[in-house]
Amino acid sequence: MVNLSIIIVSYNSKDVLDKCLKSLQKSTLKNFETIVVDNASKDNPKDLVKKYNGVVFIRNDKNLGFSKANNIGIKIAKGNYILFLNPDMEVYPNTLFYMLEFMEKNKDVGAATCKVVLKTGKMDDSCHRGFPTPWNSFCHFSGLTKLFPKSKLFAGYNLGFLDLSKKHEIDSLAGSFFFARGNAGKEVGWWDEDFFFYGEDLDFCYELKQKGWKIYYVPDVLALHYKGVSGGIKNISKDISTADLETKKRATKERFRAMEIFYNKHYKNKYSGILTWMVLSTIKIKYWLSLRSL
Repeated sequence: MVNLSIIIVSYNSKDVLDKCLKSLQKSTLKNFETIVVDNASKDNPKDLVKKYNGVVFIRNDKNLGFSKANNIGIKIAKGNYILFLNPDMEVYPNTLFYMLEFMEKNKDVGAATCKVVLKTGKMDDSCHRGFPTPWNSFCHFSGLTKLFPKSKLFAGYNLGFLDLSKKHEIDSLAGSFFFARGNAGKEVGWWDEDFFFYGEDLDFCYELKQKGWKIYYVPDVLALHYKGVSGGIKNISKDISTADLETKKRATKERFRAMEIFYNKHYKNKYSGILTWMVLSTIKIKYWLSLRSL
């Protein structure tokens, strides 16, 4: 019986997808299934995926976005646990075994992540996040978080005041390595398809927390993240990304649209109209500035 299903959504990421699938072959955990859902990539990875025995391949006729593609994979997944994994990830040999064991022992955990590291050797801080409340976001974007990285008051965006060497509860992890309990995912309805690309992982974690599930950071095992290969807007992966200008524009648009969706869904009714106007206006300004810098 398969206890773990791994779903990988690919979009113009054939080369890194190959590395990802190779890393999964080296896993000490053997009893899992892998499902690749491709969003109409120009570099159709169908023939590549065929090299890996047992990997299920689904190709969409158009780019449906991260959330919808994951939900398509979920429909055929057999595991009690689902690992949502980006194609630009390499998983270390003992990571899947350890994470599955952790989830089996901690029944109140709805989702967990290993320690995700970048090719620079630094931790990918998106795997260890607080929710983007107006205050947390202000501290992050204003630079206060960098000035006071260990402060509970100013470092809520990435929870920098917590001990990164030990397991602990967090607000949110990243969709790049999202180890979810099946019945927890079902309870919240899996991925919100209003989010196309970016923000859906924060939303998923927020919904899990609202239902009483815990989210955990588990630094005992690792995964490597090339980060941003499909979208092409991350400096760390610009040298290996094949994203054209239109893709970068779409990724930028969806990044900031996700901020608006998340705020309107979860925070709009919690804060004053003036603060909401300020937040949404700031998002629009940052979007246009980011667009001009492409």
